[in-house]
Amino acid sequence: MSRRTPGRQPNTYLHAVRSLGRKAPQHMPSQASAPVPPRASGASAGPTLAKAPFNRRRTVVIFLLLVLLALVVAVAQFAWQEMRTSQWQAKYFSEWAGRMGFALQPGATPEAAVRYPVDSPYDQRLGYSNLPDFLERLQSREFQITSQARMTPAMVEGIDQGLFAPYREKTQMGLSVLDCRKQPLFAARFPERVYPGFAQVPSLLANSLLFVENRELLDPRYPLRNPAVEWTRLGKALLEHVYQVFGSEGRTPGGSTLATQIEKYRHSPDGRTASMEDKLRQMASAAARAYQPGQDTTAVRHQLVVDYLNTVPLAARPGFGEVNGMGDGLWVWYGQDFAQVNALLQAAAQAAQPTPEQALAYKQALSLVIAQRRPSYYLADRDSDLEPLTDSHLRVLAGQGVISDALRDAALAVRLTDGSRAPTPPAPSFVTRKASTAMRSQLLGLLGVPTFYSLDRLDLGVASTLDGQTQEAVTAVLRQLREADVAQAAGLQGKGMLGNGDPAQVVYSFTLLERGAQTNYLRVQTDNFDQPLDINAGIKLDLGSTAKLRTLVTYLDIMASLHQRYSAMDAAERHKVVLDPKDKLSRWVVDYLGSNPSADLTTLLQAALDRKYSASPEENFYTGGGMHTFSNFKREDNGRTLSVREGLRHSVNLVFVRLLRDVVHHYMFQVPGSSATLLQDTRDPRRAEYLSRFADREGREFINRFVTKYQGKTPEQAQELLLHNLRPTPARLASIFRTIAPDASLQQWGSFLKENLPDARETPTERVASLYTQYGPDKMSLADRGYIARVHPLELWVVGYLRSHPGASLSQVVADSAAERQAVYQWLLGTNLKHAQDKRILSLLEVEGFLEIHRQWKRMGYPFGSLVPSYATALGASADRPAALAELMGVLVNGGQRKPTERIAALHFAPATPYETVLQHQNGASEQVLVPEVAQAVLAAVRDVVDEGTARRVKGAFQRADGSVLPVGGKTGTGDHRFEVYGAQGQLVDSRVVSRSATFVFNIDQRYFGSITAYVYGPQAADYDFTSALPVQLLKVLSPSLMPLMDPAAYPATAAQACGNSF
Repeated sequence: MSRRTPGRQPNTYLHAVRSLGRKAPQHMPSQASAPVPPRASGASAGPTLAKAPFNRRRTVVIFLLLVLLALVVAVAQFAWQEMRTSQWQAKYFSEWAGRMGFALQPGATPEAAVRYPVDSPYDQRLGYSNLPDFLERLQSREFQITSQARMTPAMVEGIDQGLFAPYREKTQMGLSVLDCRKQPLFAARFPERVYPGFAQVPSLLANSLLFVENRELLDPRYPLRNPAVEWTRLGKALLEHVYQVFGSEGRTPGGSTLATQIEKYRHSPDGRTASMEDKLRQMASAAARAYQPGQDTTAVRHQLVVDYLNTVPLAARPGFGEVNGMGDGLWVWYGQDFAQVNALLQAAAQAAQPTPEQALAYKQALSLVIAQRRPSYYLADRDSDLEPLTDSHLRVLAGQGVISDALRDAALAVRLTDGSRAPTPPAPSFVTRKASTAMRSQLLGLLGVPTFYSLDRLDLGVASTLDGQTQEAVTAVLRQLREADVAQAAGLQGKGMLGNGDPAQVVYSFTLLERGAQTNYLRVQTDNFDQPLDINAGIKLDLGSTAKLRTLVTYLDIMASLHQRYSAMDAAERHKVVLDPKDKLSRWVVDYLGSNPSADLTTLLQAALDRKYSASPEENFYTGGGMHTFSNFKREDNGRTLSVREGLRHSVNLVFVRLLRDVVHHYMFQVPGSSATLLQDTRDPRRAEYLSRFADREGREFINRFVTKYQGKTPEQAQELLLHNLRPTPARLASIFRTIAPDASLQQWGSFLKENLPDARETPTERVASLYTQYGPDKMSLADRGYIARVHPLELWVVGYLRSHPGASLSQVVADSAAERQAVYQWLLGTNLKHAQDKRILSLLEVEGFLEIHRQWKRMGYPFGSLVPSYATALGASADRPAALAELMGVLVNGGQRKPTERIAALHFAPATPYETVLQHQNGASEQVLVPEVAQAVLAAVRDVVDEGTARRVKGAFQRADGSVLPVGGKTGTGDHRFEVYGAQGQLVDSRVVSRSATFVFNIDQRYFGSITAYVYGPQAADYDFTSALPVQLLKVLSPSLMPLMDPAAYPATAAQACGNSF
């Protein structure tokens, strides 16, 4: 036996050959006929392979097996090396992902070249998945795409293959609004509390996170490692899964890394892994994202720790919404200050004996790391097992040397809820955010986003036209004026101002716009009302005499139309013109042109402003369906006769009441002879038509009133309410009962009569039956039954209708009462009632006249759908809005053009992403609603109000640095809104104050224009007696804050960055 060298393996191949040589003679057949020749000297004694074909094949198989084994060993060695170093993965993924990119280029990207993400938590929250809808809506609202990201073909191909778009995703994002100087006006950032970089992450927190979730991630020995997979963790997860398949119980540990978890909760549907395909997509996307910057992933892997800590989902809480990231999680769930917790964690890592505060900070942070697996269960449910689970992790971490035993013991000694407090959601200041809130409200409509919560989380930048510097300065002044001493120092105390009432209860609203070449730019919009309601454009206000400005514009617009109509005629043609006697405006123009045939429009308008009206309050005016009287603010004006110009200057009420009457009559009687024919000829068929319309209109008003009174009540309650103030007699009760219960039996009528007739004597049975028959619906008209009952017939009908149709809506009642409304007013058609008919026909003609006035006002931006058909509309009875008045002033300063108002100049979606899109607002079409001569005539008249009239306080308030004065024009108005009840004889029964307001609509240098309003709402308004002098003085107080915008050359800091309207 030969001796084998220790540790050395024999040559298997040679050993096999020698064995075959020794055994060969025993198996070879004998050759008798051919004797074996003698062996030559020196010949080999072993067998030859050629004589053993079977053994040769066996040897080849063994050889191949050995080669295969060697290959397996080599592959295993390569795989082991690759799993540790990721050299080949780094080369492949970096080349592949490096070809995936995007660039912002001018113009819109063709739809076929854009790949928007599907709905997923991250992409939906930031608005990326909704971008196609956003862009479609915006382009239909005068926005145009000026630049958009273009993806490379490789990125498009990768996304089509199922990859999540690889790019550096944002950790913190939200809506931002910039002012016209590119300064921040509003910014929302979610999450609110983040780590800026890895250096700021406490090592104690980072090490604990990596031990729990991804232990090999930051191994410095392998700079090319793929962070998308941790092989030992993945192998253990697969092995546990196999055990479960064969019946082993227990929870399978996850095989995800931080990189794949980020992909999962950001981009997988609902933030979950639903299949193996989802898992592979997460791994491939994470690998592409990691290697996109290059083969070395060291920096990327460190950033993954930061991104995970900043964005890990941690459920949601009422008042806060979604909670993402450790910073927001510590605040929302434990009420802990993020910076303070980080300081405690830094100190705990160095402390030999951590304090309870340090231990609690670490335990709470660790609990959030653990809770991310089931955040809603662990965090939203205080009875969950998060406490014991965190304690078990503390023991494991200490056992593995991640934390010290001292920290473990200190953390075990405290509870997660120790020292924690429920944080209070921040209360936003609506005053400081008033303009941005208005911007955000407009964005809600533009984008179709349902709530501010969703809007504020979009990755969106907005360029607004607001001047943030001026906005801030004006807002500060308005807030300070709530203090009595500040208001007094500003000159707001005194007659017609804040002599009475608490200054803190007065709401001030201010709006300023700038005239542009194609559009008007909103520069300031603010108030001191600390609620989301926008006083400037959000409510309907009684703005008093500012309505005289609208009345004046309508008057001069009519004069311009008449001048165009009659100036082209010669004297003979004008002499033949037939005019209605009540159309005084047309008559005046014809007469004026007869005396001044060559007068141009400007001359005629100046003469129209000099037309005179009496200011006497002694006249009674039939308007609005009844007789009315009006009074002037100053008694000394009562006996004067003033021109329209003077009436505007001093805001004399009766001048404009009579002026509006002429305007209404002009529209009522434009057709020559219409009033004479209609009101004089009782056979004119139009009379019946007008009276029928009157019956329908007035009947509707009564139906609305009675439905409101009785709807929702039981038949018994309605009956009791109907009889409440009635003096019952058998005839009245019979008329009522047979109307509200026409199908009731005689016995029911007898019971009703007995219950409601106070007379102790019983009504004879024959009388009861007679009344039942006499007042039946078929025996007497509805109008007659109402007359006998001393109840409005439509009230009787409504009670009866609701009794038989208890669930009827108002529209149903109105629709079914058409015949009854006409029947009730049949008495009006009698030929002996011509005077009553004329009054009602005139009421309808007046309504038609106001419809024409309303059409003209709507062209100037009037915000409401109708006017009160009364001459009181000239004094503010139809209400208005400060923003709408400012728009009217904009029409005037723009020479009669109604230009669109721009608040949002540009939108920038998803900056630095493959979905980046920039849109610019395109100027809408302007509309010429007034001839320029009318606009100039009104501007001169309102400037006169400041120079010599009710707004004298602000004269000379705006001065340039060189001493020149910016001219100011405007119109004042005071609104005293009361709810008053009058008796049958016209006496005042009750008066309740609803609100008080004072407004000044103005223009400055015919370039800037706006409105300023003081407003008090509710019963406390009775304590105030301020007039329009208050907002006029307030504009004077604001002038120093406005001058940097209006005279930027005098303010170098402002002039260095002028207002723009784009990014």
